Parts: sequence; structure tokens; C-alpha cells
Amino acid sequence: MAETMKGLHRTHRCAELGTAQIGQTVTVMGWVQKSRNKGGIIFVDLRDRSGILQLIFEEADCGRENFAKAEKLRSEFVAAVVGKVEARSGAVNENLATGAIEIRVSEVRILSEAQTPPFPIEAGSKTKEELRLKYRFLDLRRPDIQSKLMLRSQVATKVRGVLAEEGFLEIETPILIKSTPEGARDYLVPSRVHQGKFYALPQSPQLFKQLLMCSGYDRYFQIAKCFRDEDLRADRQPEFTQIDMEMSFVDVDDVIAVNERLLQKVFRDAIGLDIELPIPRMTWQEAMDRYGSDKPDTRFGMELTDVSEVVKDCGFGVFTGALEHGGSVRGINAKGQGQMPRKKIDALVESARGFGAKGLAYAAVQPDGSVKSSFAKFMTEEQMKALLKAMDAQPGDLLLFAADKNKVVWDVLGNLRLEIARNLELFDRNQFNFLWVTEFPLLEWSEEQARFVAMHHPFTMPMEEDLDKLDSDPGAVRAKAYDIVLNGTELGGGSVRIFQADIQEKMFEVLGFTKEQAQERFGFLLDAFKYGVPPHAGLAYGFDRLMMLMTGADSIREVIAFPKVKDASDLMTNAPDVVDQVQLEELGIGITEKTDAEI
Repeated sequence: MAETMKGLHRTHRCAELGTAQIGQTVTVMGWVQKSRNKGGIIFVDLRDRSGILQLIFEEADCGRENFAKAEKLRSEFVAAVVGKVEARSGAVNENLATGAIEIRVSEVRILSEAQTPPFPIEAGSKTKEELRLKYRFLDLRRPDIQSKLMLRSQVATKVRGVLAEEGFLEIETPILIKSTPEGARDYLVPSRVHQGKFYALPQSPQLFKQLLMCSGYDRYFQIAKCFRDEDLRADRQPEFTQIDMEMSFVDVDDVIAVNERLLQKVFRDAIGLDIELPIPRMTWQEAMDRYGSDKPDTRFGMELTDVSEVVKDCGFGVFTGALEHGGSVRGINAKGQGQMPRKKIDALVESARGFGAKGLAYAAVQPDGSVKSSFAKFMTEEQMKALLKAMDAQPGDLLLFAADKNKVVWDVLGNLRLEIARNLELFDRNQFNFLWVTEFPLLEWSEEQARFVAMHHPFTMPMEEDLDKLDSDPGAVRAKAYDIVLNGTELGGGSVRIFQADIQEKMFEVLGFTKEQAQERFGFLLDAFKYGVPPHAGLAYGFDRLMMLMTGADSIREVIAFPKVKDASDLMTNAPDVVDQVQLEELGIGITEKTDAEI
């Protein structure tokens, strides 16, 4: 029968003890990592969230009853022990924070016994993720997961402190809100009281934080839970956390300045990284032209080169055809990879197709300066020389080209650039390259909807000098929008908001909303704008992504206590699941099964 803590009070966590406590009697509690019975002496490693501590049991010190209990200790038993801190009798364990000491136990209580766990509770587990997530309550005991979640807590605390110093107020916004379907799908919550009507879970606190600016709160922040019913990807969660903020009477530079100070203080205090300020800035157009991405990884080169002018008169129909249809021809130079085996080049071609290309042209410059190419026969010697010069090609280089609409070319070469860099390990994983990307397009054309849609959201302010293009050339209008990027990952994004009613009305018009539709969806915000609204702007970080990068994790699932898997299910609780028919009836909901033809 399990014992209780009655009369015992923990004095220290395991790794809070060191040589300074030698000679003291202490009480520690935790989980048994492992036990080694050497006959007359038993060694036990006790673990809690702080670390591991070695216990030593000898019958002469703890008595027969306690020694018998020690003999029963197994992996993951929960125990409380009282003992004296001593210098370690054997060799010091340099790998443990407590490696210079041990506890000579005088009393032990077994607070809880445990079955043999389905996988070892240890750092760097090789167990399949599906099994670990099914038993997430055990997986969370692993020291590497615990250290990531403890750092997450420290960062959240630091963020709150820094933003409070900057004059921000932490204000909570609603979770049950009105659905405003523009962008990703909402998660819907049926109302029992108002049958046939639904709440939505917030994709972000966007509208409410703008209302707070209308209400005079000046600077708001929140560490907010958000929800998006998106098409699923391997490293995306249906529920996620944002560090959300909004500021009044500011412009782009003000928002960037506050956030640079925030990032500098948080990274320095959390992981000892000193971010040099100011963080570099790059326009969206420059990022796309140089890197094929609006979130470029600048830890390595291999930048895109536009060779459209060089090849416009060549005989290669793939190149000239793309140019005739308003596209471009661009390439990247994989330095020193001219001898890449054909099999690997073919794999890159397949990858390019996966990113939307019809194919991939290549030219391998041999050590003697000759060229092996998939398109050389269509070009004169002079044209090929001009192309090699434009690409800064040297003997031993591999040149890869894509020709299509700009968006396709950017996607293909931007992704191939990253794939090659990962395969060749061209970047330092311990390097942190921050970048602001600014002046995004305000709108992008949706082929599916046959209309312009907002690249960020309908409340983003156009660049003042582009306002006259909203009627004549909407696709050319730049936004006062900005993203903060780290090592090729978007950490956060934001914008200056529209605060003038006439510009907001024009924005809705360009997006295809009638006045009635705009009022129906966003009436409460538009009404607020009638009563004096300050210029305002904001930004939101993906907290999970931030922590993934700060901890060097391979996935955001490693820094979320209870994550979902790719199909948005929880393997531990088996959510989502069916509910009782009575619950459905109370909500006035019926379930209709789809036929095979409808699926």
C-alpha cells in the first residue's frame, strides 16, 4: 500500500543541491530514474523537473525497514527520502549538475508504484512519436521536453515583464466570437440557447485589439490562444499561441523599435544570445527576387539570379515561352556541385515538379570549363558564355534554372535553395539571423475566387504613395505590413491598420464586398470607427514557432505540452470523438453520414 507524505516537507528539488549543502539533512521527492542493487548497498537515481540526484542506501544508515523499501524501488516509482548530503564516494559525474554529491538516506517512503513504462523516460528518445504522444503524460517527464517547456514559461514571463515596462496592458479578449469567414476556416461552436446559430473560435484577436485601440487603451498585449481549421501540414497545429500586441499613435518604425527591444531582451535573458540592433530590413520584392521567399534564410548565399534578359533571344523554347507569357527565367548556382551524380540531379528535378515546376533546366560546369547541360544544344556558344557570366559560374559549379510565371519560379528555386542547403549542410544551426521583411503586396489574386484577396487581412493600411492605385492597379499596391523572420521561419507579422472610414470602404470594395456584406461581417468594428479612432498598428508572434527556434527543436510539437498530430487529433485523449445523442439533441444538431459517392 502506498505511503503518504504526512509529516514530510520537501526542502529542495533534486538539482538544487550541491557541495554547499554537504552535511545538511534534506528531504527530496521525485521519480526513480534507475536503481542498482549491489548487495549491501543500493544506488538510486531520483529525478524531478530540476534534474537527477544520486541516493545511496545502506542498512546501517536507514535500518532494515527502509532498506527493504529501497529494494522494491523500480523505474518511475514516486519516492520521498530524507538523508544527509555527502561528497560523492565514487568518481564525480561531470555530466550531472549534482555529480559531486549524493544523499545518504535515513528514511524512504514509496508514495506511488508504477508499471513498466512503454518506453524509456530519457532525453533524446528514439521511440516513435506516435507512441510517445499516446502516452504524452510520460513523454512530458523526459528531461529534454521538460527543459523546453520550462524555457517556454520563462520566456512568457519575460515577455510580460518587458511589455509592461514598455507601457502595454495585458487584456484578455473573447474566445467565443462571431464568425468572419475571410481566410482560413473557423472552428464553429453551436449555441444551445440560440439554436441554429454558432460562435466561432478566434483565428486571432485582431478585431478586438483594434477595438481596444478605439477605446483608448493605447498599448495592449495578450498571450492568446488561437484556432484555425486549416488544411493540415506536418508542423501545424489547429490550436496555437500568439504573443499579440497593438499600439496607438504609431507607424511602422515605432512598432519595429519596440519589438527589436523585446526580442533583444528576451533572447539575451533566455538563451544568452545578444541580438545586434537594428535588425536588417528588406522589402518583400527584394526578398522574393533574391531568395524566392518572403521569409528568407540568410545564413547562406545561393541567391536567385534573373537571367531573363540574357536568354530572351536564345533558341530554348522553355525559356522564351515563359518570357512571352510574362514570366521570367531565374537560376541558382550550387557552388562546387558540378560533379553531382545524375541521380541526384534527377531527384532535384522531381522536387522542382513538386513545387509547381514543369521541369528544371541545369548546366554543370566541368573542371576543364566545358558544360554539360540539358539545354546547351539550343544555345550558341556566345549565349552560353553570357549565361555562365551572369550566373558567376566557375569550373565545378552546378546551375539550376526555372522558367515560368514569377510566382512559380520563386517557389521552385526558393525551395530548391533550401533543400540543397539542408542536404549539403551549408548553414550553421547555432546561428540566428533575424530579418524584417517589409512592404508586402496589399492584395493577391485568387484564381479560385476570381477576385483579389487580402494578403494579410482587410484592415491593413496601403502605403500612402500607392493609394491612387487601388482603383487603377490594385495588384501593385504595397501594404504597410512587416514580418519578423528568423532563419527562414516567419516568427511574427503585423501591419499598420486602416483607421480612415473612406479607405476602409475602398478596401472592402476592392475585395468584392458590398456595403451590406461589410456591415454584416464587420459592423461592430465599422461602427466603432465612427466615434474617433486613433492611428494604430500591431504585430503578433507565433509563440510555438518562437520556442521551437529558441530551443532548437525539430517540431513545434516538442514545445507544446499536449499537441495534436497531423490530422488534428489528440492521440492521448482520442479527441475529437463522438458525443452523446442527448447532447446533439440539446443543440438541435443531427449527424448525416456521407455516402461513398459524396466522400
